[in-house]
Amino acid sequence: MKVAIVILNWNGKKFLEKFLPSVVDCNSSYSEIIVADNASSDDSISFLKSKYPQVRIIQNVNNGGFAKGYNDALKFVESEYYVLLNSDVEVTPNWIDTVVKIMDSDKSVAACQPKIKAFDNKKLFEYAGAAGGFIDKYGYPFCRGRILDTLEEDTGQYNDVREIFWATGACLFVRAELYHKVNGFDEDFFAHMEEIDLCWRLKNLGYKVMYCPDSTVYHVGGGTLNKTNPQKTYLNFRNNLILLCKNHPPQYFFLKLMWRMNLDGVAGLKFLLSGQFSHFVAVLKAHKSFYFALSNTLKKRKILKKQVTTYTTTAVYLHSIIADYYIRGKRTFKEIDLKNRFL
Repeated sequence: MKVAIVILNWNGKKFLEKFLPSVVDCNSSYSEIIVADNASSDDSISFLKSKYPQVRIIQNVNNGGFAKGYNDALKFVESEYYVLLNSDVEVTPNWIDTVVKIMDSDKSVAACQPKIKAFDNKKLFEYAGAAGGFIDKYGYPFCRGRILDTLEEDTGQYNDVREIFWATGACLFVRAELYHKVNGFDEDFFAHMEEIDLCWRLKNLGYKVMYCPDSTVYHVGGGTLNKTNPQKTYLNFRNNLILLCKNHPPQYFFLKLMWRMNLDGVAGLKFLLSGQFSHFVAVLKAHKSFYFALSNTLKKRKILKKQVTTYTTTAVYLHSIIADYYIRGKRTFKEIDLKNRFL
């Protein structure tokens, strides 16, 4: 098959019941639907075998999280393109064709994402991806249509095909050959930001990541870890530091890393002062984990440096999204998307 739609599942029968019908109904003639199960203890597998015998099942031997779960499963999947699709996503007609058309037309496009909107309020963009991902000069990720916790209403303001920095793991189209060329997801991430790391590595090899506005999907979000869960805070802070340490260009690298850690300290203090003690502890744990893994991360950085074609600057915001949001009161991408503010 040209396209393999691979849905990673862990005890998600309720999501499969609700959202798999749209994937089946909106499937294309050249795509195969696969569920990769991360050793679920519910009856997901029996449900699939009974209700969807046309869906291929790959059973991973254990739950290694998002990154390892996909790496393990994709060893057994042959196709030109992978679509890594969250189980809590509702798709729409032609959601595959329009993205594949962009990727077929330009072999330098390694990955692409559709427009991601909120399932519970379909007027709004959704947190995980919105209209394409970017990072600022300190490595903080954000999206067109979602800056920090502010979600925009979709009024067609981002209906242009555009190169972005990262494509969301909620619905990630990626060339299978390139996924394996860079050894897939970094399993040390476990979950959260592994797709940004993947896209950054691909961009450092000279490939592009794109956004396709003509394909729309609706994402519930927080299906495995809700944003109020301290574990999510821990993974986001730890993984963002690893992400920056692995992939940032040599210029100003240590200065940026030190500054980022100070900003994380401010965020931790904000959690503490607002009474969110568990999230304050999560930031401390994230930094402790980062320190313990630093030697290994720097080894990865050294290996990756040898492979870099040119350190990418495309779709990097030249300013601080944190300062823009909290100090300058900028809440939308349009407010910051000014001349000379992006590379």
